[in-house]
Amino acid sequence: MKILYGVQATGNGHIARSRIMAKQLKENGVEVTFLFSGRPKDKLFDMEIFGDFIYKQGLTFIVQNGKVNYLATAFNNNFLRFIYDAHTLAIDDYDLIITDFEPVTAWAAKLKKKPVLGIGHQYAFGHNTPRAGKSLLAEFVMNYFAPAKDSIGLHWAPFEQSILPPIIDVGLTGKMDEDVVLVYLPFENQSKVTTLLQQFPSKHFIQYSPDVNNTEDKNVSIRATCYAGFKQDLCRASAVISNSGFELISECLHLGLPLLVKPLQGQMEQESNALALHDLKFAEVMRTLDEDIVADWLEKCKPRINKKTPDVAFEIVKWLLSEQRLPIDKVAASLWQQYE
Repeated sequence: MKILYGVQATGNGHIARSRIMAKQLKENGVEVTFLFSGRPKDKLFDMEIFGDFIYKQGLTFIVQNGKVNYLATAFNNNFLRFIYDAHTLAIDDYDLIITDFEPVTAWAAKLKKKPVLGIGHQYAFGHNTPRAGKSLLAEFVMNYFAPAKDSIGLHWAPFEQSILPPIIDVGLTGKMDEDVVLVYLPFENQSKVTTLLQQFPSKHFIQYSPDVNNTEDKNVSIRATCYAGFKQDLCRASAVISNSGFELISECLHLGLPLLVKPLQGQMEQESNALALHDLKFAEVMRTLDEDIVADWLEKCKPRINKKTPDVAFEIVKWLLSEQRLPIDKVAASLWQQYE
């Protein structure tokens, strides 16, 4: 089987998930070509596992001070280039096209009437999935940014029959250091984040962002985002403060880490994730960088019972390679019995 796998690279969550899928696909002898878009190519890091991948400019969202700026997004995306790339992308030689909310592959397949399979968190937002931050624009983006007629959604609970548990590295294990709190708020003003964290000198914070240089500032270790370093610090953290992106939260639930999340304002996915986390009692939520909320959370947070996450990537690849595929809701039912 020969697969073209599109990955939205605006955030690191889609890339993290695709690393796990890449490993499983290659272990099963699948010939796969990855396509990344949504971030400047020179900002992609630790990409060796993807081999000779395709890069396209794609579409992205402009974020300022923790909020999506839709006007700036409209002016900063090159829509003519996107249309050209979707029309000219060579897809005829592939047996299957997969998109993880990546628009060039999704629209190339749609324009050429080729089947495409969506695999990702955004495809989990059916009628029964918690939603917040709804607007006509947000609904339009969710439905048409990277459309896929057939899809496998991923979430923290089976809100729909076709939803599977998260795709994560099930080998992640934690060695908690009670004084270390990992902080990942990449869409916020990083100076403001550092100043907030310095109000709690008894804690050691490790603050990650793609827009900083490695340095020490009082009780805050500031680190430029890198794959290996981030995973190492995540596994030794005692708690996590982050936005409400799906993949990192899923890893924290797997590790049993207490969570304080601040959703990216104006992005329906993150607003909805925060609502789901609150409803499921999986995390505390703050809407702004609030010192009082952080103080209260630090005082009360305790390790959670970790989620026993099944190897969803393995099961998806096995399903893809099956000569007679089970209905995806049957696969989902089996996996949810293992997600405890």
